[in-house]
Amino acid sequence: MGIKTALPAVELGLYSLVLSGALAYAGRGLLEASQDGAKRKAFRESVRPGWEYIGRKMDVADFEWVMWFTSFRNVIVFALSGHVLFAKLCTMVAPQLRSWMYAVYGVLAVVGTMGPWYLLLLLGHCVSLYVVSLSGQPWLCLSLGLASLASFKLDPLISWQSGFVTGTFDLQEVLFHGGSGFTVLRCISFALESCAHPERRYSLADLLKYNFYLPFFFFGPIMTFDRFHAQVSQMDPVRPEGELWRIRAQAVLSMVAIVAVDIFFHFFYILTIPSDLKYAHRLPDSALAGLAYSNLVYDWVKAAVLFGVVNTVARLDHLDPPRPPKCITALYVFAETHFDRGINDWLCKYVYDHIGGEHSAVIPELGATVATFAITTLWLGPCDIVYLWSCLNCFGLNFELWIQKLAVWGPLAQIEGSPGPHWLSCLSPTVVSSW
Repeated sequence: MGIKTALPAVELGLYSLVLSGALAYAGRGLLEASQDGAKRKAFRESVRPGWEYIGRKMDVADFEWVMWFTSFRNVIVFALSGHVLFAKLCTMVAPQLRSWMYAVYGVLAVVGTMGPWYLLLLLGHCVSLYVVSLSGQPWLCLSLGLASLASFKLDPLISWQSGFVTGTFDLQEVLFHGGSGFTVLRCISFALESCAHPERRYSLADLLKYNFYLPFFFFGPIMTFDRFHAQVSQMDPVRPEGELWRIRAQAVLSMVAIVAVDIFFHFFYILTIPSDLKYAHRLPDSALAGLAYSNLVYDWVKAAVLFGVVNTVARLDHLDPPRPPKCITALYVFAETHFDRGINDWLCKYVYDHIGGEHSAVIPELGATVATFAITTLWLGPCDIVYLWSCLNCFGLNFELWIQKLAVWGPLAQIEGSPGPHWLSCLSPTVVSSW
C-alpha cells in the first residue's frame, strides 16, 4: 500500500521536473527571440516603451489588458474599493439594506462610466423581460431574451443602440457589449426563475438589485438569479471558517498572476512574435513550442485574473461566485472546455440539461448541444471563427457520448473485458463518462 501511494507522488515530481526544464529551455529561446526581434519594423506597432530603467520594451498587442492595468487601473481600483467600503459599512449598520446599497452603487457607477442614456437603454430591456415574466411562460421569456441578446450582437440594431452611449473613451465598446450582454443573460435568468417559482413573486426591484451588482455587471461572471437572491437576502451573513484566509490567498494569487503576465510582456513578447510569421518561421523548435504554450495558457491566465479579482470582491460581500476557469492544460474532455463557469452554469441549467436530460441518449444530447452552442454563438457574436469553434465543440461533446456508447456495446465490451491489452481499454466507460 505504501509503495502504491508513493508512486503517484514520484511520477508527479518527475513530471513537474521535466515540465519545468522544458519550459525553462523554451523560455530561453523566447527571450533570445524577443531580444533579436525588438528592433524589427514589424514589432514597432505592438512593442512600446515599458521598463525603460532596465532597457525593456513592453508587448502591448493585447489592448484590453494594457488598458485595464494602465489607463483604467486607478478607475477600476477606485470603483471596486468604493464598493467594498460602502458594502462593509452597510453590512455593519443596516445589513437588511445591503442589496439595495449594491444596486444604488452599481447604478451610479454605470451612469458615471457610460452615461444616463445607456442606463435607460438597459432599464428598457430589464422592464421588458420583467413584464414578460409575469405571463409565466418560459418559452416566451427565453424567446424575448434571445431577441434582446441578438439586438446587441447583430446590425442594424446594435449600431442603433450603441448610439445611446454618450462620450468616447478607449474601453467604451468593451464596456457596452459586456454590460448589455450580461444584462440580458441576467434578465433571462430572472424571468425563467420567476416562471419556475410563481409562488415567490419576485419584483422588478429584485431584478434591478440582481442586475446592477457592480462587480459582476460589466465582465461577469454570471450567477443565476436564484443563487444570487438567496445569498444577498441573508440578513445576518456569517462567513465559513477560514473564508477570510481563502479570500486573502485569492487576492495574492491574482497579484502574482498580474506580475507574471507583466514580466512575460516585457521579456518574451508572446503576442507580438506570432504576428510576424517570417520571423517566427526562423525560430528554433523550442522557442516555437514555448510560444504556443504561452499563448495557450495566457488566455486562461487572463480570464483567471479577471474572475479572480471580481470573485475576491464578491466573497467579501458574503457571496459564493462561480469558480474561476480551469487551466486549459488540465482539460481532457470537451465538457470542461469553458473559460467562464458562470455562463457554463447558466447554459447547463436553462438549455443543456433541460433538453439533454441525463445526457445518456444520443438524439436528446445532439439536440441539447446544438441548442446550447447556437445560443453560445449568438452570445459571442456570429462570425466565421465562432461558427467553427461552436461546430467543433458541439461535435466533440457528441463524439464523447458516441465513444461511450461504443465502449459499452455488446461485442466491443466483450473484447475489452477479455484478457490482454486492447486499444478499447482507453474507451472504458469509467474514463469516458467522467465528464
